Amino acid sequence: MNNLAEIKAAGTAAYSTLIEKAWESPIFKDELINNPIKTFESTIGVKFPATHKLIVEDQSDSSIIYLNIPVRPNFDELELTDEQLEAVAGGGTPAAIGAATLIAGGCVLAVGACIFIGAAVCAYHIARK
Repeated sequence: MNNLAEIKAAGTAAYSTLIEKAWESPIFKDELINNPIKTFESTIGVKFPATHKLIVEDQSDSSIIYLNIPVRPNFDELELTDEQLEAVAGGGTPAAIGAATLIAGGCVLAVGACIFIGAAVCAYHIARK
């Protein structure tokens, strides 16, 4: 899996699997919250990168609005691949361009219009499976 679409698809599938299982099983949800890396690895079948932490927080309380502050991209040192340049030429948004770049160098999970950057799920490592 080398192209951006495959990496995004792998990350989305992993995220969906974890969330669906957490919604279906309170036991799985507790395991994911209390031992996220072990639960991630056993569920997704991918070794979680040792260079990252995984924090899982139950955000199912609809009376609370959660805000996740992602890593700030460094656009000064940005080098785009041909695929990313094509996305820019095709009208890609800056967030999508930044996310595409961060996928190549770190952890990203894209779900719909939302981009989760950080250690939640490392789509890049999933894609290398």
